Amino acid sequence: MSLSEIETRLRAAETKAGRSAGSVHLIAVSKVQPNERVEAVLAAGHRLFGENKVQEAAGKWPDFRARFAGVSVHLIGPLQTNKVKQAFDLFEAIHALDREKLARKLADEAQARGACPELFIQVNTGEEPQKAGVLPGDADAFITTCRAMDLPVSGLMVIPPVDEEPSLHFALLQKIAKRNGLEDLSMGMSGDFEKAVAFGATHVRVGSAIFGERTYQ
Repeated sequence: MSLSEIETRLRAAETKAGRSAGSVHLIAVSKVQPNERVEAVLAAGHRLFGENKVQEAAGKWPDFRARFAGVSVHLIGPLQTNKVKQAFDLFEAIHALDREKLARKLADEAQARGACPELFIQVNTGEEPQKAGVLPGDADAFITTCRAMDLPVSGLMVIPPVDEEPSLHFALLQKIAKRNGLEDLSMGMSGDFEKAVAFGATHVRVGSAIFGERTYQ
């Protein structure tokens, strides 16, 4: 698979879902990928990337940003409160807002800087104990809490359980977003992004299908 093949599939999924072309943002998930693979995707003209860890992004993106104009990097992995300052320096969006302590830290930093990355609240739709995210039943209250802190919450994010039909989880996320007036939905990965587009995804996170399989150290 290649970047152009994924883009072609994404445009086809938009058309099939009656969405306008280009309405879904493709986040190329570059975590744990060798720099030469990331550089090849940058050289092909792609500018939106996703990273899982603050530290890894810090070692990779300042250099790429200096060489490629218009790069946007989103944090799609969990964020520790002690890494919030660094996250503000590195990311245009954070997809993992999942607890009040983190919300307060983000709000304090946003207040101090007069600016904040775009924020997505992660919802644990499968209610999996090992997974981050607010539970579906707590989502409305948490969204209200974040808004009361003046946080720029633009949408919701989900990682469905691996052994369940993802469409059920995409539909649930869409429902929560709709009743709270949230526009953006970060959902869908290499194996199911076309289904996510049908349920209103605005951001899909595709890694291995673009870069090839990851090699973990």
